[in-house]
Amino acid sequence: MTEKTSSKSINELIVDEIPEKLAVLPLRDTVIFPYMIFPILVGRKQSITAANHALDTSKYIFLTAQKKSDLESPKKEDLYLEGTVAKIIQILKLPNGLLKILIDGILPGVIKKFTDNKEFFEAEIDLILPTKEDAREQNALIRQMTSLFKEYVKINRNIPSEAISAYDNISEPDRKLYYVAANINQSIDVKQKILQKFTLIDQLYEVIKILNSENEILKIEKEIEGKVHENIQKTQRRFIINEQIRILQDELGDDEEASPEFAKLRERIKKAKMPKEIEEKALDEFNKLKKTPPSSPESTVIRNYLDWLSDVPWYKKTEDNLDLKNVRKILDEDHYGLEKPKERIVEHIAVLNLVKQIRGQILCFVGPPGVGKTSLGKSIARALGRNFVRISLGGVRDEAEIRGHRRTYIGSMPGKIVQSMKRAGTINPVILLDEIDKMSMDFRGDPSSAMLEVLDPEQNHTFNDHYLDIDYDLSQVMFITTANVKYNIPLPLQDRMEIIELPGYLIHEKEEIAKKHIIPKQLKAHGLSEINIDFKGTALKSIIESYTREAGVRNLEREIASVLRKTARDIVLQKKNGKKSLPKSFTIDPGKIESYLGVPRFRQQKAEKEARIGSITGLAWTSVGGDILNVDATVMNGSEKLTLTGQIGDVMKESAIAALSYLRSNANSLGLNENFYKGKEVHIHLPEGAIPKDGPSAGITLALAMYSAFSGKPAKSDIAMTGEITLRGRVLAIGGLNEKLLAAKRSGIKTVLIPSQNEKDLSEIKDAVKSELNIICIENIKDAIEIVFEKPKRKTNKTSKTVTKKSNVRKSKNK
Repeated sequence: MTEKTSSKSINELIVDEIPEKLAVLPLRDTVIFPYMIFPILVGRKQSITAANHALDTSKYIFLTAQKKSDLESPKKEDLYLEGTVAKIIQILKLPNGLLKILIDGILPGVIKKFTDNKEFFEAEIDLILPTKEDAREQNALIRQMTSLFKEYVKINRNIPSEAISAYDNISEPDRKLYYVAANINQSIDVKQKILQKFTLIDQLYEVIKILNSENEILKIEKEIEGKVHENIQKTQRRFIINEQIRILQDELGDDEEASPEFAKLRERIKKAKMPKEIEEKALDEFNKLKKTPPSSPESTVIRNYLDWLSDVPWYKKTEDNLDLKNVRKILDEDHYGLEKPKERIVEHIAVLNLVKQIRGQILCFVGPPGVGKTSLGKSIARALGRNFVRISLGGVRDEAEIRGHRRTYIGSMPGKIVQSMKRAGTINPVILLDEIDKMSMDFRGDPSSAMLEVLDPEQNHTFNDHYLDIDYDLSQVMFITTANVKYNIPLPLQDRMEIIELPGYLIHEKEEIAKKHIIPKQLKAHGLSEINIDFKGTALKSIIESYTREAGVRNLEREIASVLRKTARDIVLQKKNGKKSLPKSFTIDPGKIESYLGVPRFRQQKAEKEARIGSITGLAWTSVGGDILNVDATVMNGSEKLTLTGQIGDVMKESAIAALSYLRSNANSLGLNENFYKGKEVHIHLPEGAIPKDGPSAGITLALAMYSAFSGKPAKSDIAMTGEITLRGRVLAIGGLNEKLLAAKRSGIKTVLIPSQNEKDLSEIKDAVKSELNIICIENIKDAIEIVFEKPKRKTNKTSKTVTKKSNVRKSKNK
């Protein structure tokens, strides 16, 4: 871009030469200012026609910028109204069909009105003539603009320094302004703002504003560039110095005193007392590290690997406390009940007293939430005097989380097992693998398969982590796993563990746990340990029965904490109301429990008191214990179909179909009409429809509910039952017997029917659960019918005999 050399001023211009109507030439990516001679390329047919028309008439043309440069065919509204009236000096037609037009900027102007010309844009133009301004303000603004422009040229590499000399040769203020505006590297919309100001003062202010902004940005860019250059120089300098140090070390014969950091690392490797072959591998990696430049990514990878090898325990172990009495004492201090797991731990320690080391010490505690599985693992570690580490497996989907990532990956690290060994710091900790039934698999692998090696006593002495890539001995680790449900654990994993089931607590057991463990803990947490807080009467029992419904004590602890918070509030308010000191005792009775915790959240589901046709009580296992299951059946005229409602799963639906098939095939022997099902529709409903229900153990309940509905016989209301059935009428074994008997007792049931195959399981159930229950073992559906419904008056053989009077267990056989 060059500045026009004509010496005539704006006042000397012959404005009459410029026609009122001018052809308008839209410009895509530039803004033309007055007093500038500038070449432009024209290629659009409309623009070529406009340029030729201007050349053939007055040679004057109006130049304005497009609002959007990417528009190929702009409309009138796509053009800025402000632009520059220019004179065409020369037009040159190029071989590619474009026109190269040399124009001379004359005056700024504004489009007043577009004409109706269809071939090209044509408009009436208002010329913007210069006005007299305040000389002092104008001179001050020119000085500031000059200073800023010179600074801008110095900072900006894209503008030659000769631009300052050309600027100094210009004397007219308006020409200086347009020269600066033309040389600013800015967007079209920013430059257009200069033409949108119609006085020289306003234009000077706008240019100064743009120059200030540009100078600030250029300074920041220069500062950033300087910092980057400085960092590059430092990195290069560091690399050169490190190379010199490495060469000097090679000359000195690998003398590690030249690098204290390497000497410390070698000392750590020696102190770790690794097995011989592993130490050799570590030293090989160490020698490789010394020859690797510190700036190399490989250096960091090797260093992290050696740190892990040095930090993992190889020989350090804790001495086991093998005093059986002390172990039993600690287990009893921490937990109430749980006799079976406690007995198993004592047995394990007794064996350790004899052989000093034993393999196969992998226990799996299975039970509902809140029964103390995790805390029991901590107690075992405390009783043995071993370090304790907990690994949460809930939601683990990636095999690499167990085995680690290979060192080839960026950010790789060992798996959870090796990380836990580092945290433990010894080779014989107690590692609790929590929620082992919550692991799942996806495209990244199956973590449960990786656990097979960890939990196999015959393999875990050579456990291979992908990151360490060496055999690590886990044989002295005592692994304890926990799970809520056994059937979610893969069978190969179950085979490697000794499964100990932790049943839900009875009400009196929860009361004891609350008194011995929960209340003292919460009193301390709430600052009430110095006050004698007395839960009077049935206060604790009302919390357990009316505000919690669980097999464990987790929610019970929350409710007790809530009661104690409100108790603390009342005590503090009493003190503020005039009492000088805190009370020595505070009584919490059942009335205060309801005022503190509000309306009881749960009602104890009691069995029906009256015998009703088609209504039978079953027993169900849930993740928080057991519950009774009411099954209602009704018969109506219809299309001989079976309808089941109450959010019932597929297995339970199949049990209902099997029960109906049994009734139809044995109608005569059961005293039913042969065509009892003809023209009838059966509807079975299980209340509490929002709760999903499934499983085969409701088969006997479904069969007897339909039998009652078809026969019209009411069932005894104080009997509950559980059992899977076959098409031949046999009653098969079920699971969760303890929880189901507990639910029966809690609901006021007097008699419980269970499969004969479960009779052996009764010896594992506490007498407190079996007391006051008449437990009858049955082998088939006919046994149950004779017990649940009134016996016919005809003579029958005796079908039941007492097995154990003490526990009220009878065995029934249909002869």
